[in-house]
Amino acid sequence: MNKAGSRASSQRETRRFGFVEWFRPGEHERTETLLPDILASGASYLRTHLSWAEYLAPGGQEWFDWFIPRVGSEIDLLPCIHYTPPCLSRTGKSSGAPLDLKSYADFVDHILTRYGGYFRHIELWNEPNNLLDWDWRQDSDFLLFCEMVGGAAYWAKQRGYKPVLGGPCPFDPYWLNLMGTRGVLGVVDAVGFHGFPGTWDSEEATWGGWDMHLGEMRGIIDRYNAEAEIWITETGYSTWRNDEIEQARRFIKALNVRADRIYWYSWGDVPPDVPVQEGLWFDPRHYHLGAVTHDNRPKLLARLLMEGGINRLEEVAALAAPHLASDAAPVVVTGGSGFVGSNLADSLLNDGEDVIILDNLGRSGVDQNLSWLIERHGARVHPVLADVRDLVGIEAAFKDAKAVFHYAAQTAVTTSLADPLQDFETNARGTLNVLESVRKAGRRAPVIFASTNKVYGALDDLRMVELDDRYVPEDEIVRAQGIAENRPLDFCTPYGCSKGVADQYILDYAKSYGIPAAVLRMSCIYGPRQFGTEDQGWVAHFLIRALGGEAISVYGSGKQVRDILHVDDAVAAYRLLLANIDRLAGNAFNLGGGPSNAVSVLAVLREIEELTGYSVETNFGPWRAGDQFYFVANTGKLETEIGWKAGVGWRDGLRHLAEWLIANRFGGRRIRSEKRKASA
Repeated sequence: MNKAGSRASSQRETRRFGFVEWFRPGEHERTETLLPDILASGASYLRTHLSWAEYLAPGGQEWFDWFIPRVGSEIDLLPCIHYTPPCLSRTGKSSGAPLDLKSYADFVDHILTRYGGYFRHIELWNEPNNLLDWDWRQDSDFLLFCEMVGGAAYWAKQRGYKPVLGGPCPFDPYWLNLMGTRGVLGVVDAVGFHGFPGTWDSEEATWGGWDMHLGEMRGIIDRYNAEAEIWITETGYSTWRNDEIEQARRFIKALNVRADRIYWYSWGDVPPDVPVQEGLWFDPRHYHLGAVTHDNRPKLLARLLMEGGINRLEEVAALAAPHLASDAAPVVVTGGSGFVGSNLADSLLNDGEDVIILDNLGRSGVDQNLSWLIERHGARVHPVLADVRDLVGIEAAFKDAKAVFHYAAQTAVTTSLADPLQDFETNARGTLNVLESVRKAGRRAPVIFASTNKVYGALDDLRMVELDDRYVPEDEIVRAQGIAENRPLDFCTPYGCSKGVADQYILDYAKSYGIPAAVLRMSCIYGPRQFGTEDQGWVAHFLIRALGGEAISVYGSGKQVRDILHVDDAVAAYRLLLANIDRLAGNAFNLGGGPSNAVSVLAVLREIEELTGYSVETNFGPWRAGDQFYFVANTGKLETEIGWKAGVGWRDGLRHLAEWLIANRFGGRRIRSEKRKASA
């Protein structure tokens, strides 16, 4: 193995990587926000630009005086020197050659003098992705480029730094060979390569795969400078179709190519109001290349890296291994790694069904549910890691489905208020994508949809009586029986709207296309395999906080009442509805604990104190938008039509969940108090 091959092998063994991130002058807050997360991801390197044009603009030097030391003191920094000031350019554009080519080397020398203590490598280029002003096929242009970059590289090397030659995209071996014949390769320590397979290069005949291109590079470079390394200075994958798992897979693949360094482009998405080189939203793919969104929400790649580095990333990516027999007729469970979905899937698998788990693993912890299903049921679990927002990515999963349970959703009211567009895309458009996938498959597979009681709105017209620990309706019939399906729909909050739209699409596809579809409008479901948060899954969230000795936040007075239902009862309802779908298609049913399991938030908190033996510190905040003072489902229609009834009382169910959490999340620490409290 030659030296270059040995270096690349060592790079793969050490598993080091970096990110590319451009920071604009004045982005102090953004820098302080992103840098800790980049470091938390395990990144060893950061590539960023040092624009000559921006440096000479008003305030530019002050910005870089702050930025380069701030970042370079934390991580191995690669500044990329580019953009000629238009006033010094031969073309009047920042991508043109300077009037005096030596000015570029002089600027590099100035940067080395001023900031050289914060990096060892420096990348030399001048707007690499626009060769219109640098057409190296025109000999005069090429000579200018070689003289400019070669002279700067020579001087940087004389000063003890390691110059890196930037690479154009797409890769061109003739260009690289000319770099060698003109002497540029002889004075650089590394040569950059750009490649974006699956995002742009898949549409170009020039992409031949990592091994081919890097092998070709190595062969050319060795003729002129066998010591020079090959760095992938830009590679990435755009999640513009919401296929975050594919981004994670591409990252893993890039880590294993024969290169001495890899820089993933990029850490953060381009903000939607920032024009890229081609113009504002000229191509949406430009705006989704980050590991986090423009507002710093981690995508799957960033979340897994920050949770456990490359090993964690590979562990989750390896879960997707469909292996269906050609004659299989599986049940598809979208959101099947989630709380209710994984419990339902387990029930189906116990009965010998093949189950496709379609999930984007977007919520922290749900991959544990998928691993649990695989450990229990092996080859009959068929993971398809995809997002319901990606129609092209999910269609194949429904091709042979004999039934579909659709749980995949954005589940929090607060999140919907913060980002109503994504809430709609997931809940409304995602549901339509599922229905269209089923329709396209042509098998008329039944579809059972998990809707929500939020489709009935905030119930503001119900007059309430405030008791010591709860609200109850004045109307005695509602108090005794709950809210029935004949209650008018009244969508409230973006979440209620998006789920309501999905609810109605499910019912309409039964009418318009003959798809045997039905809806269950759920109240608060709780039980094992739930990773509750403040926004969703509040019963589990309260227990998790209490068992961990942490304070609990309650929105509102705590007197709001819900009918909570154990997940085993919910699973039974879903399965019974499927068994009767031929006569019940086109119907919506309420699914909840009913009046016998109607409890206030305060009552649940008291019971948790009894179960744990601890006083629970509780903080009260303002009511949330659209929150109902009271919702108890009237489940009479469901009971009559399918013979279902809630069987788990709320206290027994709460104890069951607490025991599961203790065994699976808290290392078996036992509940200290077995004392039971009288019914609240």
